[in-house]
Formats: sequence, C-alpha cells, structure tokens
Amino acid sequence: MVRRVIIGCDHGGFTLKKELIPFIEALGYEPIDIGCYDENSVDYPDVAFSLAERVASGEFEKGIIICGTGIGVSICANKVKGIRCALCTDEAMARLTREHNDSNVLALGGRIVGSELAKGIVKAWLETGFSQGQRHINRIARISGYENK
Repeated sequence: MVRRVIIGCDHGGFTLKKELIPFIEALGYEPIDIGCYDENSVDYPDVAFSLAERVASGEFEKGIIICGTGIGVSICANKVKGIRCALCTDEAMARLTREHNDSNVLALGGRIVGSELAKGIVKAWLETGFSQGQRHINRIARISGYENK
C-alpha cells in the first residue's frame, strides 16, 4: 500500500520541494504536489491553508509545507483547527515532534536548510511514530481542548 503525503510550497520553497519529491517517492510515499509549480511569487498563506485544511479533514494523514524560512507557512498551518505543524531544522527536532507532539504537518525553510539536511529531516519525520506515552497523550488533549474552546 502506497502512503500518500501532501506537499506544497511558495516560491521560496519551490527548489527544495522539487528536490524532495523524488526522495519522498524513494521512501515509499506518493507525494501529492499542490503547488506552487515555479518560482513566480505566490502568497504562502494560500498554499499553507489549503494543505493544512486537507490534512485536518483527514484526506491526508501528513503534510509537508515549505516557504523561504518555514516560519510563515508554519504560522498559517497552525491556524487550522486540528493541525500540529512543526518547523524543524534538524533530524532530532523532526523525530521529537512526531514522538511527543504527533505533529501532522512538517514545515521547512527552503532558504534555511540545504537539500541533504532537508532529506534527513523529512525521512526522520515520516518514519517516526507517535510514542503514545500517557504524558504526551494528555498534553495533546490539552492542546485540542484549548483549540476547541
């Protein structure tokens, strides 16, 4: 069974996204690319909201969103109810956000992390499961509870 992951970017993340797609395929995932498709300027909130909504709806279990720094898209994605987006700059952060926070969207900075580091981050994030530890479950429930107020 091929696992699907949604991926999107703005113009600042286009080059990195283009490099990550074949890598993600090699890991056994089917990356569903929602744009952008070139380096022409686009507004990152449009892509980030679209990707996050599709993850929050359950259409996709996980998503990867990329802009120049990763900051803007992570802020946008986290505005969508049910999203736990983590901006990661190394593999340890990627593993820990999956283990402890059960993050469902990964944000990357296309102008911040090189492609080899980004590949390591993506691999760690995609291949790490949620630890299911009671303290982590309780913390995520508290986050969801606040979000649902």
